[in-house]
Amino acid sequence: MTLSPDLTDLLARARADLRMGVPVVLSDGAAGTVMLAAETVRADRLAGLRTLDGTPVLAVTARRAETLKARAYDGTLARIEVPEGADVAWVHAVADPKDDLRTPMKGPFVTARGGAATMHALALALVKSARLLPAALLADVADPVAFAQQSGLTCLPAGPSRDMIEASSPLHRVVQARLPLAVSEAGRLHVFRPEDGGEEHYAVEIGQPDRSAPVLARLHSACFTGDLMGSLKCDCGPQLRAALAQMGAEGAGVLLYLNQEGRGIGLANKMRAYSLQDQGFDTVEANHRLGFEDDERDFRIGAGILAQMGFRQVRLMTNNPAKIEMMQSCGINVTERVPLKVGETVQNRAYLATKAAKSGHLF
Repeated sequence: MTLSPDLTDLLARARADLRMGVPVVLSDGAAGTVMLAAETVRADRLAGLRTLDGTPVLAVTARRAETLKARAYDGTLARIEVPEGADVAWVHAVADPKDDLRTPMKGPFVTARGGAATMHALALALVKSARLLPAALLADVADPVAFAQQSGLTCLPAGPSRDMIEASSPLHRVVQARLPLAVSEAGRLHVFRPEDGGEEHYAVEIGQPDRSAPVLARLHSACFTGDLMGSLKCDCGPQLRAALAQMGAEGAGVLLYLNQEGRGIGLANKMRAYSLQDQGFDTVEANHRLGFEDDERDFRIGAGILAQMGFRQVRLMTNNPAKIEMMQSCGINVTERVPLKVGETVQNRAYLATKAAKSGHLF
């Protein structure tokens, strides 16, 4: 028996460190790398990174590299060498597209093409899982374990793969309680907590659904602006209320409220995307300029919750075919797609059209 943190604990600690601007050490046996999140890097720590072995590089995703006209020799990412004298403002300008239109000429960039980029891919997966901009500073270090111990830094030993970092942490039901709702007094709220200390997810159960029959279900991703503030830029709030209303009318259903704000990129990055939309980019183009894919959500979370609650068949309320495919691949049989055509406004009409044209949503 040990009281030491395991790999899951260390990954959670690393995410917290990166959000605070604290470096993290990635170890691969005798070799290793020190990384910093580009978004939270401080001038003194950038200077400290320069004292390590080799030239520091700024790793960005291939999506961001495309906007920057930097060559992504490593396929999914580019390793941009940090020029001598480059400061924190340079790092932020390369990582954050907010001023791309005002200062479009940021290069020319020198991108590395030799050697392995495994550590750089891990670093990008880590900052994305921490809901930060997908850009990371890295520099090699000898004897990484000793360096981490001497510096008091979190060290991730050889072993965490990119798949492990990106995988959803196992969920455990913490508590459930009766929750009378406007749509149905027979409501219950179930709270699920991931092992890695990440954001909790919720299941709202209406009535007493028959576990042996298909249940009316909705996988709803959290949307602070739409669900709570009544934003007219999306259809999330109306979809949430319409789903609950239909479950109440039928007397049974389950709505999963998944904390995957902004298609999985977090509220801050979602607002960055909104700012880019104000500059004339559509929702997909904005995500790409930030360095993200169209949709970074993990719908396996929803499938896992449904299975824990005893549901194996659903009538899924969705316009998104990707949700249906993921449910089916995770062993949840989708017997029917129930459309949710609500909430169109003058302000979100173009957004809905882009989701249909570029993301395959059905309207």
